[in-house]
Amino acid sequence: MIPAKKNKYFDFVFTIYLKRILKSSFDKVYWHSKIDIPSSPVLFIANHSSWWDGLLFHHLSRTVFKHDLYMMMHESGLKQYPFFRRLGAFSVNRSHPKDILRSLQYAEQLLQDGETVCLFPQGDEFHIEKRPLQFQTGAAYLVEHHPEIPIVPLSFYYSFGHNKKPEVWIQAGRPLYNADLFGNQRKDKTQSLEQICTLQLDELKGRVVHEQHALFSNLI
Repeated sequence: MIPAKKNKYFDFVFTIYLKRILKSSFDKVYWHSKIDIPSSPVLFIANHSSWWDGLLFHHLSRTVFKHDLYMMMHESGLKQYPFFRRLGAFSVNRSHPKDILRSLQYAEQLLQDGETVCLFPQGDEFHIEKRPLQFQTGAAYLVEHHPEIPIVPLSFYYSFGHNKKPEVWIQAGRPLYNADLFGNQRKDKTQSLEQICTLQLDELKGRVVHEQHALFSNLI
C-alpha cells in the first residue's frame, strides 16, 4: 500500500493549473447540492466513469467543500502518476485482499484523525450508463466501524450540450449514516448504498436531459 504524501505548495500550484485545464476542456462544470456539506471528517463517494473524476473531486475541494481530501486510487495508476500522492492519493491493489484491507485501515485512520476521504465504490471506471453500479464493500466497512461519520454521495454525469466542449454535471446527495443503510450485513448495506446512488445518478441524468441549468451553478 502506497500512502499519501501531501505537499501544500504542490497542491497550491496544481489547483491553479487544474482550473485552467478544466476551462480549456469543459464548457461548464455544473454543481448542485440541496444541503450544506458537513465539516470534516466526511466520506465522499461517487460513481466512476471518467479519468476526470478524481481531478474534479480536487476542484470541488477547493471551490465548494473546503475539505483537505485524501483519495483511494489504483496502485497501478498511482505508480504511473506518482505526483497524485502529493495531492492526497493513496493506493489500493484489488488483486490482493490483504492490500485492500491495509488500504481500508489507512482510510479508517485518516477518518479517525479528522480527515476527509474519497472513494469510488465501483472500484474501476465503467460506462456512465452501466447498471447496476456494482459497489464494492469498502464504504460500508468504513461507516460500519465509524457510524458517526457521514457518507456524502456525489453523482458525476458527462454530456455534450449545445457547444463544442462537453459539460460535466455534479450533484450532491444528503449525508447518510450507517443507520440509514438497510440491512445488518455489510453486503446488504452496500446494496442499499448502491441503490441510493443509482437513484441519485438517474435523477441527475434527468436534469441533464431536461437542461435544468437554473438549479446549478458553474464552477469554472
